[in-house]
Amino acid sequence: MEAAEPATAPQLALADTDINWDRLDKTKFHMIGAILFTVQSALLHPTAVVKTRMQVAAGSRGMSVFSHILRSDGIPGIFRGFGTSAVGSVPGRILALTSLEVSKDIILKHTQGTHIPEASRVGLANGVAGMVSNLVSCVYFVPLDVICQRLMVQGLPGTTFCRGPLDVVRKVVEAEGFRGLYRGFGLTALTQSPASALWWGSYAAAQHLIWRSLGYKDDTGNKPSHMEMVTVQATAGMVAGACSSVITTPIDTVKTRLQVCEMKLLFLGFSVVKEGRDF
Repeated sequence: MEAAEPATAPQLALADTDINWDRLDKTKFHMIGAILFTVQSALLHPTAVVKTRMQVAAGSRGMSVFSHILRSDGIPGIFRGFGTSAVGSVPGRILALTSLEVSKDIILKHTQGTHIPEASRVGLANGVAGMVSNLVSCVYFVPLDVICQRLMVQGLPGTTFCRGPLDVVRKVVEAEGFRGLYRGFGLTALTQSPASALWWGSYAAAQHLIWRSLGYKDDTGNKPSHMEMVTVQATAGMVAGACSSVITTPIDTVKTRLQVCEMKLLFLGFSVVKEGRDF
């Protein structure tokens, strides 16, 4: 009787490391993506609250802002606006991921058979798809961003108290009209779209180059393990993050001040007008 062969971890073909839209299980893709994004947002949200307050209150330090929030509002303070962000982001993430994968698939099909080097073709397709995805999702995410940031900075001098996201929407529309919800849209679209293109393009190109440098090719019998796949993707993600942060960090500060600081003056003016009417 032959001895049973030891079980080994399944290996993936190199082509399986980049799943295209027509090979995706859309339901699982969106459900798992939404869950992972919610978990990620929960872990990073306190940092976002502190960063937003630092950007609004110039000269403040991160630890002092964090300590002040804990003293004044407790743990709920560092998660201010999280519910709105987590729930509201789900449709936006579906919109962004769908437009990303569909546009990437279209570009890859149209550039197939050209004389463009494979790494450049993959990077170009992902870069253009990242830009398209960001432009589409900005229509949804900019108003959500304005609402969440208004909730995050509540308690700072000059800010208006809002009872929740719907109250923020009502007060913004009363003060500025519907376009107030899209404050910073042009700046976001013009700056985040190239940053998104740079991230996705550099991520795909870096991943492609790393696999080739390790000796893996689509037409060879060598198959990377799951651990190798995770390591390569994590490395490519770090390269992409370093590239895109050069654009995103300075612009994020400008955008936040545009969306929050100028609104403080508008809300103040609206309050004066309202009090004058009541008087």
